[in-house]
Amino acid sequence: IVGGREARPHSRPYMALVNLVKERKAHGICGGFLIQEDVVLTAAHCNCDVGNLTVLLGAHNVSRKEQGTQEIGVRRRIPHPKFIDATLENDLMLLQLQRQAELTTAVGTIALSGNKVKRGAVCSVAGWGQTNFKINGSTSPTLQEVDLTVMNRNMCLSCNYLPFVPSRMLCVGDPEGRKTPFLGDSGGPLVCDGKAQGIVSYGSANGSTPSVFTKLSKYLCWIQKTQHHLA
Repeated sequence: IVGGREARPHSRPYMALVNLVKERKAHGICGGFLIQEDVVLTAAHCNCDVGNLTVLLGAHNVSRKEQGTQEIGVRRRIPHPKFIDATLENDLMLLQLQRQAELTTAVGTIALSGNKVKRGAVCSVAGWGQTNFKINGSTSPTLQEVDLTVMNRNMCLSCNYLPFVPSRMLCVGDPEGRKTPFLGDSGGPLVCDGKAQGIVSYGSANGSTPSVFTKLSKYLCWIQKTQHHLA
């Protein structure tokens, strides 16, 4: 998160750090969020690396062993069947966990919103990603958060780095504020009025344009149907 602040510890109990385990070492690659005891929602482009995935729940400072954290292996990755890697369309993925998380004050689920989010709404996003625009910059050990405004879709339609599909994507964050999710924050939730409205998908390399989020209200049917089959 660039231009944000440290979150109050455990004020976002639904946040998950998605780790890629290689050679017995875990590296945080993405954010995610717990939507039921054994399912985490994240971005489909977080599926690019070979290796085992685990999720870390209940964490604040991921650089040290904290009491109350739960690290759970991922049993199955279920990217949206129409995810397009080249354009990041339909950029969402369910992670079925190997066991149910224990719900505590530090670990909890978040509801998904089926309502349209209005332009001008102020929402928030959090993550453990980079806090500056340096190439290969360091990620944050502590959970960072930032408030972002939902922008007019025309602001993203005019950005030409990837096609913006207004029916399935949200355009979020005023570039003048220099506040944005960045590398390592992908897959985290856009939270509006206490519910998840979007998933961090992509943005520019220097924060000069708004960020693009997968619009969750468009995918509730697929998410619920997939969750039902996992049960």
